[in-house]
Parts: sequence; structure tokens; C-alpha cells
Amino acid sequence: MTFDLGDGIRLRLVEPGDAAAYAAAYDANRAHLARWDPVRDESFYTVEWHNALVTQFLRDHSDGRAARFVLAHDDGRILGVANINNVVRGAFHSADLGYWIDASLAGRGVMSRAVAIVIDYARAELELHRLQAGTLLDNAASQRVLLRNGFEQFGMAPKYLRIAGEWQDHLLFQRILSDS
Repeated sequence: MTFDLGDGIRLRLVEPGDAAAYAAAYDANRAHLARWDPVRDESFYTVEWHNALVTQFLRDHSDGRAARFVLAHDDGRILGVANINNVVRGAFHSADLGYWIDASLAGRGVMSRAVAIVIDYARAELELHRLQAGTLLDNAASQRVLLRNGFEQFGMAPKYLRIAGEWQDHLLFQRILSDS
């Protein structure tokens, strides 16, 4: 399952051989992501760490708990991710959406296109009722991606996640995927 995003970039599910490209992508984007991510231990940027992470991603997908996508360039680089995390069934039938994009592609609409595809996957393949996403209060770029894709802001969570070493407030967004 691969989707063309243009400029040699494809959105696809994570594959077993992605660890080295994952590690390189995070390493190349350390400064770009530092403001939006948890503080990372140096071991996070190693292929070994990402080997274990990719293995966990594949297990989570197989078990129906998540769907992890990469924005893969034709040359093998990973230029971003879009993830459906924390799938909960039962009465909730919902999940969290997370994503980031390489600094070189920010502001070009690539992530908006990728998120649209991930939403369709969540609806059609995972049969979810709802997706939720959170952004830091000042992350206007991420908020634009969500709003362009039909998400609505529904609240603010104080000290929601530990980002850049501090407990930070987040705006919460949701998109209802089914009418029934």
C-alpha cells in the first residue's frame, strides 16, 4: 500500500528494513524537532534503537493497536512520519494521530496530503469512528494541517505532555470519521 505525494515522495506503511533510514531522519531533524518532541537520549538516534522501534511498530500494526506510515523518498530517505497510535476499540473506536515532516518540506502542503490519506486509512481500513490529535499552543503549522483536514478544536489540555523537557499545554483536535 503506497500513495504518491509528488516530488518522489511516497506515503507507505513502515517496513522491516526502515530502521537505518528512521535513525538518519531523526538525526537530520534534531534541531527542527527539538521544540516539538520529548528530550531524546543519544541512544535514540542509533540504528539499534530504531531496529527495536520498527519491530514494535510492526507488532503494534499486526495486533491492530497502531498504523505507522513513513514519507519515503525514492532515494530511500525517510522525510517524515504519520502515525495512528493508541487504537482503542469497544465503545470508543478511536485513536490518536501524530506526525512530523522533514524541515526541508515544511510549509509545502506535503503533510496535509499525507494526513488526508491516513484519515482515509483510519476510516476504511481500521474502521475507526474518531481521530484525535494534540498540538502545542503555538504550533500553528500543525494546527493548519489538522484544520485543512476537517479536524475541529475541542479543548485545551493543561500540562498534557512533557515536550522539550517541560510539561506543556496542548490544544486538542478531533475528526469524526463515521456518522453512525
